[in-house]
Amino acid sequence: MQTASTNICERMGRSLEISEFMHSTMIGCHLCNKSICEISLLLNIPQSTVSGIITKWKQLEQQQLSHQVVGHIY
Repeated sequence: MQTASTNICERMGRSLEISEFMHSTMIGCHLCNKSICEISLLLNIPQSTVSGIITKWKQLEQQQLSHQVVGHIY
């Protein structure tokens, strides 16, 4: 029998791996101005996980933007 947490996550070692769908849902909530606390409560995921995923997403966005700017200069 699967629990709710194993329905949205895959078991990876000792921790749970968040699905791509959940990543996208978290980013979508963030873009809709939901707080980390609100996203955490809504998706039943720890605030530290939500914060980490949003932080990594922001860093990736910055890297992609910097590569686009450098690509247009040359």
